[in-house]
Amino acid sequence: MRDNKERERLQEIFQEKAAGVYKPFSKELFKDYQVKRGLRNEDGTGVMAGLTSVGAVIGYYIEDGEKVPTEGHLRYRGYDLSDIVRNCENENRFGFEEVAYLLLFGHLPDSETLADFSKLIGNQRALPEGFAEDMILKAPSTNIMNKMARSVLAAYSYDPNPDEITAGNIIRQSIELIARLPVMAAYGYQAKSHYHDGNSLYLHTPQTGLSTAENFLYMLRPDNKYTREEAEMLDVLLMIHAEHGGGNNSAFTTRVVSSSDTDTYSAIAAAIGSLKGPKHGGANAKVMAMMEEIKNNVRDWEDDDEVKAYLAKIMRKEAFDGAGLVYGMGHAIYTYSDPRCILLKEKAESLVKNNPDFEKEFNLYRAVERLTPGVFAEVKRNEKVMCANVDMYSGFVYKMLGIPADMYTPLFAVSRIVGWCAHRLEEVIGCGRIIRPAYKSMLKSKKYIEIDKR
Repeated sequence: MRDNKERERLQEIFQEKAAGVYKPFSKELFKDYQVKRGLRNEDGTGVMAGLTSVGAVIGYYIEDGEKVPTEGHLRYRGYDLSDIVRNCENENRFGFEEVAYLLLFGHLPDSETLADFSKLIGNQRALPEGFAEDMILKAPSTNIMNKMARSVLAAYSYDPNPDEITAGNIIRQSIELIARLPVMAAYGYQAKSHYHDGNSLYLHTPQTGLSTAENFLYMLRPDNKYTREEAEMLDVLLMIHAEHGGGNNSAFTTRVVSSSDTDTYSAIAAAIGSLKGPKHGGANAKVMAMMEEIKNNVRDWEDDDEVKAYLAKIMRKEAFDGAGLVYGMGHAIYTYSDPRCILLKEKAESLVKNNPDFEKEFNLYRAVERLTPGVFAEVKRNEKVMCANVDMYSGFVYKMLGIPADMYTPLFAVSRIVGWCAHRLEEVIGCGRIIRPAYKSMLKSKKYIEIDKR
């Protein structure tokens, strides 16, 4: 208790001191010095910072210097994500391992190669001896993302060749991390659930013969039980989150850190820290919290006028977190549609049919998606083209799968590590120059004052 009071006292002191030093820069300054705030151009397009052949995110095209909205597409190594997902569904097989192989090696595997790669992933799942006890169960974190980042950094100490940055060594490390991150996440959650929430501790041994989606559900649930439909749903979530171009915050973080020629574990841990943020991977939790508030304050979920009125309150910063944002709506690149959202919404609809308790809630989500653009135009006086993004339905699907909210963003990381590793390889092998942009200094020269004269 005394330590907590001391922390609070120091925080108050530091808060007061910081107030005089750290202040928001005027938006006009960014314009005056032609600084691309957030590395975004005035029209919302991204500043060109690199080249990639890993993924492509398409939501508009430029014609005569103007940004023209178009239907969204996400391509992995040139292949449309929707085609990959639908083909795996049609062939009644899990697809995440195929996506991982495609992103790492640049081409689709044949049946034998895919079987060998999937077997390799399964065989690499077991954590090193003593790792769970020493690195996960000790000092359990209330936030699973932080525990995952710490676990990834700790894996450096168990690697006999951690620093070599040849393609072969990075791919070897990447496959090991892709296989083990789901285990680190599941164990991190179980440690948090036990030591912080007072629940029983379940540490299930990872299974070698299961898909990544099946193995995760097996490890997360106390009784190891799951249905084929649940595993297929999670597999789709893993496929659609695996990659999203080089400009998203966590992929760019991976590339910035990798450009210094540091080790794989440092780069991936940094990416996890980036993804944790509510403006990035943590956005699905924001959507869930926002929807809970809407559910609690809108009496008739089927009344469009009532839903619109509450959305207007959120946009006017009179409700929810005061940010004025309807989370899950709008995207930096996608305009008319987010292909990941379309796929996820379809799967959610199929799950709802077998789960009528969620049907009314699902319809509320669809109402928010349908009504937000019109409310935005009225409140903001802006006819911006916007669509629902992947975060609108991902948390809802996790909820239907019985996955705890603590695991929403960690599951994002379990999938996105594939894209991170591919971007790391591309940056280290294909670029070869440290990323070092410029910042305009706003400091004025000051004469040093001797300590007894201050």
